[in-house]
Amino acid sequence: MIPAEHPHLIIAAATHPGMKAKPNEDRYSISSYRMESGDRTPVVLALLADGIGGHRAGEVAADLAIKHIRQYIEQYSSGEPVQVLKAALTHANQAILAHAKGNASLVGMGTTCVCAWVIGAQLYAVYVGDSRLYLLHDSTLTCLTTDHTWIQEAIANGSLTPDQIRGHPNAHIIRRFLGSTNVINPDFRLRLSPEESDALAESNQGMLLAPGDRLLMCTDGLTDLVKDAEIQEVIRTRPLESALTHLINIANQRGGHDNITILTLEVPQPPHMTRPLPPLKVLPAAPPARPPRTAISWLMLFLVLLAILMTIALLVYAYLY
Repeated sequence: MIPAEHPHLIIAAATHPGMKAKPNEDRYSISSYRMESGDRTPVVLALLADGIGGHRAGEVAADLAIKHIRQYIEQYSSGEPVQVLKAALTHANQAILAHAKGNASLVGMGTTCVCAWVIGAQLYAVYVGDSRLYLLHDSTLTCLTTDHTWIQEAIANGSLTPDQIRGHPNAHIIRRFLGSTNVINPDFRLRLSPEESDALAESNQGMLLAPGDRLLMCTDGLTDLVKDAEIQEVIRTRPLESALTHLINIANQRGGHDNITILTLEVPQPPHMTRPLPPLKVLPAAPPARPPRTAISWLMLFLVLLAILMTIALLVYAYLY
């Protein structure tokens, strides 16, 4: 891909360390490209990572994830986007493990990651962990991703209900992340409804985005404290920049216990191609109506005859009297 100066999507991003004086271990990147010299299809690549690990190891892992995924995808020239994304995350996982090797302060570091790759109007996405990707379409917000957490697994198997998760001691146990010694298992499910099977959710890769659609990517510093319905109302009714600021303020007012990062990508509306109306032409005032030529001729003849008759009558009257 070739770097482009201007993205074809409307972009906004905001990050905040939260209210607990924690270092900000969230990292993100938004880059614009076109496919190649012979293919000018516009591309936007958005990456978001939330680091895991003490002694600032989390931010190191998040930095490495963003750097290596972006560099790998930038080399893309052909092939299946889903396979490129899978290879990019595998490459980043190996880079994080290699960097931690031999450095005791970095052992065990990791990071969540969510990647949105918009090629033209098609969305491809991959994720590990509990950072999320949402789609706002026709004023309805849908969470496309599924959290890779102990809590989510417990809800899925019926061990817990959503009302029981607040304050649970296992709330922040993450099952999948980059930097794991296990085989990396990137998730490609993009669930447009809860009833979709895994296979159907994966088939949503490459979905077409419509004008006005908004993608929202965020870390759990937001979603732990702000409900989806609240996110929907804010992102639906406000301009992008003020929407992100408002959402961060809500999370911080409720404790702000973690770093908060939000990215948004909006498909612009097409310009209204209206043709200007031609200027009005002021027509000259119509001349007064003229009687037809035939009517004028008969009138003149009548007057001449009338004059002759009156002259004869005067002559006769003068002769007689």
